[in-house]
Amino acid sequence: MLVFNQQPIGIFDSGVGGLTVYRALHEKLRGERFVYLGDTARVPYGTKSLATVERYAIENSQFLAARGIKLLVVACNTASALALPKIREKIGVEVVGVIGPGARKAVRLTNDRANPRIGVIATEATVQSHAYSEAIRKASARAEILETPCPLFVSLAEENWTDEPETRSIARKYLQKIVEKNVDALVLGCTHYPILRRVIQKTVGENVMLVDSGEATAEEVENILNEKNLANDHPPKHAGERQLCDDLDHFYVTDAAERFARVAERFLGVKPAKLEAVEVFGLDKLNE
Repeated sequence: MLVFNQQPIGIFDSGVGGLTVYRALHEKLRGERFVYLGDTARVPYGTKSLATVERYAIENSQFLAARGIKLLVVACNTASALALPKIREKIGVEVVGVIGPGARKAVRLTNDRANPRIGVIATEATVQSHAYSEAIRKASARAEILETPCPLFVSLAEENWTDEPETRSIARKYLQKIVEKNVDALVLGCTHYPILRRVIQKTVGENVMLVDSGEATAEEVENILNEKNLANDHPPKHAGERQLCDDLDHFYVTDAAERFARVAERFLGVKPAKLEAVEVFGLDKLNE
């Protein structure tokens, strides 16, 4: 049996977008192994009630906890906004969402400005929750915040339409207010959006600092592992040469495994070596 600090890090998302968070964690923490769950049978979470999102998040978390994880990353923005307290009640490991780290990094990057202006782009559900605004406010009372929903970015990312004329046109329309506001930093508040990073950067201008919440989360996870002595003290051989989706990382989905593999290849350039379809429904009741 593995000792605790050699156990994997768990990641869950409502679907495929959390793969960008997995990539950021993998690149930052080459000595760690990962277990990823995409709840593809029940995506999207943004249209669901609070009680339903909490139940789904707990089921996902308990599934991963049963796989012996040492830390859980909630890669789903909706679950990060609504369910972190309930998740922490149910599982006995460190839990990190994506909203807090992204918000705090945006504040750090703009802290030298007298009147920092921070933009946030996300799905409609995340914008309506104001979770990023609240997290930014906790870190800075001075920041001026502008939130804008960009729902079509999700489909464009999954189709890998990263530089088509239609994508550039949609980006200009969505980001018009961000450009007019002349923000200092822009938080990519949906896990799909880093796939469109290049077109977003071109649209808002090179002077705007883009904040990838997945990268910010990976930085905070690295700090937690070091502070709590959870970093793997026996990393895999040749850890620095590890490839994304190799056979040391295990991927699970609740439906549509073939589609998940195709999108993973678009996002990451490779299909998962270990991909398995599973059922997580009812785990919250079984573990009460």
